[in-house]
Amino acid sequence: MPHQERRRATDRPAEDASPAGTLAGIRAALPSLAPSERRVAEAVLADPAQASELSISALGKRADTSVATVMRFCRAIGMANYPQLRLALAAAAAREDARGGDRPAPGTDISATDTLDEIVRKIVYNEMHALEDTGAGLDVEVLGRAVDAVAGARRIDIFGVGASAFVGQDLHQKLHRIGHTAFVWTDRHAALTATALLGPGDVALAISHSGETEDTVEPLQVAAERGATTIALTNAPRSALAAGADLVLATCARETPFRSGATASRIAQLALIDCLFVGVAQRSFDATTAALEKTYGAVQRRGRPQAQRRSPGG
Repeated sequence: MPHQERRRATDRPAEDASPAGTLAGIRAALPSLAPSERRVAEAVLADPAQASELSISALGKRADTSVATVMRFCRAIGMANYPQLRLALAAAAAREDARGGDRPAPGTDISATDTLDEIVRKIVYNEMHALEDTGAGLDVEVLGRAVDAVAGARRIDIFGVGASAFVGQDLHQKLHRIGHTAFVWTDRHAALTATALLGPGDVALAISHSGETEDTVEPLQVAAERGATTIALTNAPRSALAAGADLVLATCARETPFRSGATASRIAQLALIDCLFVGVAQRSFDATTAALEKTYGAVQRRGRPQAQRRSPGG
């Protein structure tokens, strides 16, 4: 797929973005922004409601930068102009207020003085937030194309290391249970070896929260060179992993210094994996149901006491 077409498949126009998608998009863009633009993003994310009320010069002053930089920031996140950004921020802030309740600030890190009750509230809130933002920002058209590719693939190779490896193993197990030829590779050398067997009609799916893990980026690039359809599952839609993929499934989870590699990112990844899997399974509903019953039955028989598994005459 040509690079330009790939970007159209993964980048939503700003006017179609939901309130949740606005803030999620800004967070996703952070790694690719220039330092001065990043200060604008951080000022906006710190208090979207207040930022929506500031003039462009006031926001520039708050971020210790210029009006021109604020305009560049708007264009970098897909906004046509500053008034459009203000409207989007106001809508996002209203959505946050509508959630109500006694809640910690989104993305709040664990502190040394937090009580166990505060730790629980922060973790639960941030993980719920990650799921809501991921669902709100998901491009269903791209998801549908990913479902088509996986459902019709000769084989599916899944790449992921570290925490992302667990997510890859979950998808592998799910696909294998319904009769798809799937493999998961958590070692770079093994992944590169596997890509040598890929070609048109195959799918390579790589998982990386940052989208910059070379152990995952390289196998996906090689798979693309071999002609396989490539899918990236990442929190950074402007990352190297996303740039090399035909289709990008983006999560919207926030990691903090204390909880880098936190469960919020993995839960968001697992939610997208479930959406992909269920979409694939639904394409062959009857066959999927039969396969799941067979595999469930095999485990159930294994769990029975030996005496119950003996035949009446044995």
